[in-house]
Formats: sequence, structure tokens, C-alpha cells
Amino acid sequence: MSCLQPPENDKVAQKDYREDSNHSMATKLAPDEQDPSIKIKSMSISDDSGASDDQQMSLEKRYELITSIVDPNEKRTKEDDEELRNLLQRKPEPLAYDGFEPSGRMHIAQGVLKAINVNKLTDAGCRVKILIADWFAMMNDKMGGDMQKIETVGRYFIEVWKSVGMKNLEKVDFVWSSHEINSRAYEYWPLVMDIGRQNTLPRIIRCCTIMGRQERDNLSAAQIMYPLMQCANVFFLKADICQLGTDQRKVNMLAREYCDKIKKKDKPVILPHRLLPGLKEGQDKM
Repeated sequence: MSCLQPPENDKVAQKDYREDSNHSMATKLAPDEQDPSIKIKSMSISDDSGASDDQQMSLEKRYELITSIVDPNEKRTKEDDEELRNLLQRKPEPLAYDGFEPSGRMHIAQGVLKAINVNKLTDAGCRVKILIADWFAMMNDKMGGDMQKIETVGRYFIEVWKSVGMKNLEKVDFVWSSHEINSRAYEYWPLVMDIGRQNTLPRIIRCCTIMGRQERDNLSAAQIMYPLMQCANVFFLKADICQLGTDQRKVNMLAREYCDKIKKKDKPVILPHRLLPGLKEGQDKM
């Protein structure tokens, strides 16, 4: 079906981004026409005046920078801390993963807060993979399930992140769920099915809050698949760190439980960031 096709020629789109970037770098301004952004550099979320080089940053400083993104209300155990320290010691460039449904206009939490967190991760030597979850948006009926609109919003998300100051982009990979899944379907779908086989339906339904639904809602069959697929993303993308919001805790724990069931030693490290409250009365999050 045409609605399930991946975004048209991602490689061309990436080439366009590089060409745009190269063009802007080639444009020189006269001294009296200095780029005004230089004057407000100290206000930028990507100001790296205090950042240390990856090779020179100590293990302890990397640990402190990475854990600074964690919600302060999140209870972390000694085992959690040891798990992260061991990962940093074992891997000089661990992979952190987050995902977003292209669902409409981007709010401050999705844009600015995410850019701040990604900058901290890349400064600490991590590589970051951001999944543009187009198929997930369709399953969750975002943009009316129209894949063309979802793709447009996904590309808009990428441009917003770049414009608000997400830096070290050579360490950030924007990947589309439809493209990644289609390119390695022979790996992905057996993984999804095994996660489903290892869990009961009530356990999966408890995860439905990750997509802004409630257990009592009349869920579609696609929305039942959603937690299985999001759990599979962690392993499919080979993520060392799950850097999602606290609202995604249930599926993160599902991924760690799956590791126990298949006797996988290295579990994904969970580093949930805080959620910004909405501005409307009774709105728990943006």
C-alpha cells in the first residue's frame, strides 16, 4: 500500500541538508555585517564554551553530565549508577536512543528541552539516534493516519531541532521507523513476535500510556502492537541508553524484563528526562 512507503529517498534529503549547511558556511560576512547570532552566543543552548573534549573528559565528568538530564524525582539505585558507569567505561561512544511521533506543531519540551539533552549526551561522548516514528504516528492515528502529512511533520521536526541549537550533528542520526524496519524486516518482525510471545496481553495493555492512551480506552489492534514495536526498537537500533521521558517508563521496563527472559546480560540503561507541565489547567505535560 502506498501509505506504508518510507519517506521518499532519505539519502537525497540528507544530501540536501549537507548542501544547505555547506552553502551557509561558504557565505562570508563583512566585519561590519557580523552575524547577529554571534552577539547572542552566550544565550544559545548550544554554547560550548565550557564543554570539554570527549577524549579529555574524565569518566566522572561524563557520568555527571549524562545524569544531569535525568528527572530529579526519578529514584535511582546504586545498581543503576554502577550500570551507567560500567557502560561508560566499557564503551567510549555508547548509543543513546529516543523517538518521536510526528504529530503536529512541536512544543518547547520536544524542541528546546530535547536539544539541550542531546547536546549534553554528545558532549559526554555519546552517539544519539533519534527515531522519527512515522509508522507509530500512523498506528496512533496522528495526522489522521495520513503518511504524507506525517512525513512532512517529521521533516519539520528535524529542521526545528537544528534551528534551536542541537549541535554535534555528526554524532546525531535521524532515522525513520518505516525505512529502518523495511530495510531489515527479516530482523525486526521476528523480534517483535518474540517480545509478544514472552508477554501476556494485560502486560502489554499496561504499556498503552506510552502513546497517551489509558488502559480503559477502546484500543485498536494496531495500538496493541505499538508497545511491542517500541520495545523492539531498543534492541533493533542496538541502543545502550534509553533517553526517553518519564512517561515512557513502562515500555522501558518491558525492554529490561525481556532481557531477563532471554538471559541477555547487557540491559539498556534507562535515563528518563523530566516532562514539562502544560500551560493549560489540568495539563500534566506538554
